[in-house]
Amino acid sequence: MSAEVFVEAPLPDALVAVAAATKGFLPDDEADALRAVVAAHLRPGGVAVEIGTYCGKSAIHLGHVAREAGATLLTLDHHRGSEEQQPGWEYHDTELVDPEIGAMDTLPFARRALHRAGLEEVVVPIVGRSTTISAFWTTPLDAVFIDGGHTEEAAQADYAGWSPHVRGDGVLVIHDVFPDPADGGQAPFHVYERALADGFAEILHVGSLRALRR
Repeated sequence: MSAEVFVEAPLPDALVAVAAATKGFLPDDEADALRAVVAAHLRPGGVAVEIGTYCGKSAIHLGHVAREAGATLLTLDHHRGSEEQQPGWEYHDTELVDPEIGAMDTLPFARRALHRAGLEEVVVPIVGRSTTISAFWTTPLDAVFIDGGHTEEAAQADYAGWSPHVRGDGVLVIHDVFPDPADGGQAPFHVYERALADGFAEILHVGSLRALRR
């Protein structure tokens, strides 16, 4: 982990407690690495985008970094759950189902988490499909964190829609990159391979988290 791309970005104890109480799939070592590498690339007035809010765990980590940098985090999600979170699948959580419509709805959980963390002024939730929003996006980005749907179609669309907006010295972070199929799904790994082929270079690897820069 190079000092050039990895800086100290500790999470205050109060936010550690909120993040720990928030549903999500980001291990502590990966959360530490995510904060550190994004903190090294966020500029005052800059913008970071997270694809895949879920219940807001990683948005707390990134939101703290954005606040410290004087930047803004936009966190995108349709909040209806990815494929593995639907009824009958491994990561389905009945607590996240809206009983009135019978569909997943993680937005209220994310909003509560951001409120408890005191980050509502710096973290902007955007409710919608990643491809819908990226189609009209024009702002250069300091950081993009891809952690959305894990089907090949969804992961590749997230990369295609958002990686072109990473500024020349910005950072692209991809979660759940597993080279060995026995460890997890392959779509994020294929996105990682595509990024390397497109000229991104890996600058950080912690667990399943990979950070790349042009």
